[in-house]
Amino acid sequence: QVQVVESGGGLVQAGGSLRLSCVASGRIDWPYSMGWYRQAPGQERKFVAGISWNASDVKYSDSVKGRLTISRDGGKKTVRLQMNSLRPESTAVYFCAVGATTDVPDVSYLYSSWGQGTQVTVSS
Repeated sequence: QVQVVESGGGLVQAGGSLRLSCVASGRIDWPYSMGWYRQAPGQERKFVAGISWNASDVKYSDSVKGRLTISRDGGKKTVRLQMNSLRPESTAVYFCAVGATTDVPDVSYLYSSWGQGTQVTVSS
């Protein structure tokens, strides 16, 4: 059984920063990618960022490029998402997921295990 736990969400003013962390535990077939998705109220869950198993490749959605940075410790089950210059439209529940591939998928069906999510609220 795989567990994925996110942390670091909260309330921040527009222009501020937050750092999300995610730890995966349990029996996970190595190597694997990891990624972040977000879901705003009334909207579908959308890809935010992903990172390959050895952190050599990263992928971002166009809406967050230049403001968010994903990272992971090589060979470890921890991934982080540094979020800068946050905007009110960034308000959402952010989900971490373990990928079923070694490269970086940006489609949800290629992520096998998901966390419960952490709330990020950006006030204007």
